[in-house]
Amino acid sequence: MRILQSGVFARTVKKLHKNEKNALDKAVKKVVSDPNIGVLKKGDLSGVRVYKYKLSDKEFLLGYRFDEGEIVLTLLALGSHENFYRDLKRQ
Repeated sequence: MRILQSGVFARTVKKLHKNEKNALDKAVKKVVSDPNIGVLKKGDLSGVRVYKYKLSDKEFLLGYRFDEGEIVLTLLALGSHENFYRDLKRQ
């Protein structure tokens, strides 16, 4: 399976602290092991899945797209719930 990152996702990851990156790595490993774990969105975000995970008391959302034909996982966005979906629609 190939894993790709969008530019927005890569810039967001650069700003994370070490413990946040470790939690993100665990979340990505869960998504890779079962790409259907995230909730499939409808409407403007059709085809996008969102996986929620917690880091201490904060909840983070990981937006991704999985192409079963080519077996490609594209990581699109990462962040807290505030403005997450709005920013994801802009991509």
